[in-house]
Amino acid sequence: MAPNPQNDGRLRPVDLARAHGLSTQAVRNYEEAGILPPAGRTPSGYRTYTTRHAAALRAFLALLPGHGHQAAASVMRAVNRGALDEAFRLIDESHVQLLEDRRTLHAVENALRDLDPAPAPEPGGSFIGPLADRLGIRPATLRKWERAGLVRPHRDPHTGYRVYDDDAVRDAHLVHQLRRGGHLLEQIAPLITQVHAAGGLEPLEGALTDWRRRLSDRGRAMLSGAAELEAYLRERMPTATNRVDAAPAER
Repeated sequence: MAPNPQNDGRLRPVDLARAHGLSTQAVRNYEEAGILPPAGRTPSGYRTYTTRHAAALRAFLALLPGHGHQAAASVMRAVNRGALDEAFRLIDESHVQLLEDRRTLHAVENALRDLDPAPAPEPGGSFIGPLADRLGIRPATLRKWERAGLVRPHRDPHTGYRVYDDDAVRDAHLVHQLRRGGHLLEQIAPLITQVHAAGGLEPLEGALTDWRRRLSDRGRAMLSGAAELEAYLRERMPTATNRVDAAPAER
């Protein structure tokens, strides 16, 4: 970003805003939130910025796609306070979350490979006893799966009995197959969640492909954010970040 020659190298809010398609109010908001360092002021009270502020804004906007607004803002506030260890910890937490999301995706994909086609649903749903008999389990097991949030029957309004509709019967069969395959309930939960989010097993494959792409995009965005943050650190602390420990000279 080229400085405004009329301001002796200083940048106006509009200079930062235009470079990124933002409003000047957004730039002021970022400064007030601690995402940008405090601005200088002209004798008449107008804000003035420098290339350091421009680097801070680039870093924040680059961190957003990989870390989200809250984490990116917290990182920038920590950096601007000089609390680099806190900033790096926040970045580490985002990477840990990305790794957990990758593990969840992997667990869901593995669980899908263990599934057989579900049987045809029964018209009108099923009560707990007949469904347990079909699965070869005790009704208490179905109640345990319900408490774990894996199977969600509704209650008959007249009798109060549990009624398993098509989706609940499908989920019960999924859980049963995966339990027989050695999966723990906490390992099955992500698959059931994804089945519900996708609207069934058939559209789940497409949802997993999209999920995998979004995780890859987040990982790449984190790399881009790290590069811009490093550039900002060099702008803020050129001596500290550019220091190279020289090897002792031979005698």
